Amino acid sequence: MWKITFYSEKVEKETLNLPAGILANFLRIAELIEEFGPDLGRPHTAPLGKGLFEIRAKGREGISRSVFCTVKNKEIVILITVIKKDNTIPKRQMETVQKRMKEIQDEG
Repeated sequence: MWKITFYSEKVEKETLNLPAGILANFLRIAELIEEFGPDLGRPHTAPLGKGLFEIRAKGREGISRSVFCTVKNKEIVILITVIKKDNTIPKRQMETVQKRMKEIQDEG
């Protein structure tokens, strides 16, 4: 069984405040991850490279991306959640994600 945690309370709040349709899809994908692990593949999850992955949640309100990394003991940490506006996650947000992943890895 896998465990999903959040980098911070702020990231958890941003994620749980997604529009209802997107949140419902996110929660369904989260349940699949807890049962089967993070390597579900598209359309649910996708690798971003350098140890980062994304949860790809869709609803009639749009699309969100939650970027996560895995840590020891079958735990994944959601580093950031954004509503998708373009095909890529903005560079500044990816820099934040990489910094957060490094912090988590340095702690472990």
